Amino acid sequence: MPSRSASRRRSNDSGTPHIDKLDYHPGGRLLQPHHHDANHTATSSGHQSPSYAGSFFEEIAEGIATQQRQRLSKEVLRYLAFAWAIVNCLGAGSITAYSLYAPLFQKRLHYTQLQVNGVSITAELAMYLPVPLWGMLCDRLGPGIPSLVAGTFFGVGYILAAFAYASGGGDGDGAWPYWVMVVAFIPIGFGTSCMYLSAVTTCAKNFGRGKYKGLALALPIACFGLSGMWESQIGSNLLYERRPDGGKGDVDVYRFFLFLGCLLLGTGVVGFFALRIVGEEELIDEAVEELEQSGLLADSSFFQPQRSQPAGYGTVATGDRRLSVEEVHDLHQKASEHKAWLAEQERKKTWLLNEETRLFLGDHTMWWLAAGFFLVTGPGEAFINNLGTIIGTLYPPPTSSSSGWDTTGDVDIGADMTTAATHVSIVAITSTLARILTGTLTDLLAPTSSPHQHRRGPGSLANSTASLLQQPSDLQHSPPSTSGRLEVSRLTFLITFTLLMSAGQLLLATGFLQGHGGLFWLVSASIGAGYGAAFSLVPIIISVVWGVENFGTNWGIVATVPAAGATIWGLVYGGAYQWAADRRVTGSVLGLGVMGVTSGDGGKQRAEDVLCYGAMCYAPTFWAMAASVWVACGLWLWAWRGPGGWYRRGILV
Repeated sequence: MPSRSASRRRSNDSGTPHIDKLDYHPGGRLLQPHHHDANHTATSSGHQSPSYAGSFFEEIAEGIATQQRQRLSKEVLRYLAFAWAIVNCLGAGSITAYSLYAPLFQKRLHYTQLQVNGVSITAELAMYLPVPLWGMLCDRLGPGIPSLVAGTFFGVGYILAAFAYASGGGDGDGAWPYWVMVVAFIPIGFGTSCMYLSAVTTCAKNFGRGKYKGLALALPIACFGLSGMWESQIGSNLLYERRPDGGKGDVDVYRFFLFLGCLLLGTGVVGFFALRIVGEEELIDEAVEELEQSGLLADSSFFQPQRSQPAGYGTVATGDRRLSVEEVHDLHQKASEHKAWLAEQERKKTWLLNEETRLFLGDHTMWWLAAGFFLVTGPGEAFINNLGTIIGTLYPPPTSSSSGWDTTGDVDIGADMTTAATHVSIVAITSTLARILTGTLTDLLAPTSSPHQHRRGPGSLANSTASLLQQPSDLQHSPPSTSGRLEVSRLTFLITFTLLMSAGQLLLATGFLQGHGGLFWLVSASIGAGYGAAFSLVPIIISVVWGVENFGTNWGIVATVPAAGATIWGLVYGGAYQWAADRRVTGSVLGLGVMGVTSGDGGKQRAEDVLCYGAMCYAPTFWAMAASVWVACGLWLWAWRGPGGWYRRGILV
């Protein structure tokens, strides 16, 4: 019987590998790699190297552990970004505390009422008009840079406003002119919308495709509404002036502005590092792939050139030796390929966002949604801005005076008069509750939608496959399939809350509350709930219908309409109020109310001293506001159920 060495020699002599059955010995070690290096052989004889199988499974285990660490790291970054987005929104709405120091502009700086309104209108226009630009920055550069830009805007604006206020007003020496204060509030308006959008875009893109996307969007939006409340409490309870007797006086506007400027500047700087979009590359790749299969982009030039895929990257172990010419050339080649891949990724992202914007603006349902949002938010903004004058019309002329005191006696007849500050708080609280409630309920009850449902064109693969499973008669109008559970559309919630808003407007328009100012909270609560629900549900609907990849730009375009709505409805209310006041009627007017007139010096009437009392001061405006809300509900129903609407296109909203 030949020995093992003889068998091995036969296989070596023949030149072809041959394993004889006698070469197998039970219990032996696994085959080891054959080394020709004598030194390595000597070393391996003293130290047993791991088997191929062991190395393979170790690599698998190490790869799984690495993936788990990466997944955990992404989740930590995602929730840290969400937490700081909440912080951003808790500070961004500082402009809503304007009513805290606006009276001091008149008292200390001697601004007229028109000048005080001019500052607020300037800030409001600066807040809403550039929103599409901020949304585009968030989509293309990420939310970190807009957060830093917003913090800079806030710091410059509030610090400039602080020194303008400290200089004093009027025509005194050293007083800064009025236009400086107006200019100071322009960057404050810029910073408000920019910081708000950076936070909301972060939440929309990080959680917009998950189960709780409604709550993830509702929480930062609700915090934005609460920001003015806590900041005004800080100003009135901590940063106040001392009276001569040591008591608490008015807010120290100079210190309050410095506090807001430094706070929001720091918030924006931290947001530059904390606000991140996690997994944006996968989001873009999936969206591009879905668009490629949608059948909507057959003529797009983006898919014409051949795109090179990035080669594998790794480290080159060279030890102490120098790289050869071939290795250097290979490294340069890989570096150039990596650079080309990064450029391709950037080009892909830019193309996708441009295409998403084009599809968004070309969708007729977007215009119906925006028009309804304009018709709802305009009356809401006008109501909030004119709360004080509306409340004044509900009471007889003596208690509508600025002092609130009856000069004929020592009785404070204004003690029972409700205040604008109370109802601003009611609007803020109900608005916040409505935002959180609608965001949570729609997560639980709204239909579950596909992330790319809006990209399914008539020739898409998804629609072609679905059509094979339907009867020919069902192809034109096929309702979306349901999961069998109770489902309530987001449009149902939106229309319900806006109808609640119109109920409050009707209650005021009918004159029922005339002389019953204690019930005015019904109006404030209903309008606040509808206003908050609109600002919560409309961005959620945009993220569901048109996706989250271009959310900042899409929501920014729609979010400009409240500026126009507030301006138009503010002018409508002011015109109706002035028309009623100019009539100088002392008796009943159509059974709705009377006009109270105050006298100037010498008993002569002055136009600026005329105060309006009675339902005619506000009734025509609020009848029109209620009708505006009803029209908005009709437009939303048309976008949802009308021809070419979301329901007909199979988009679950």
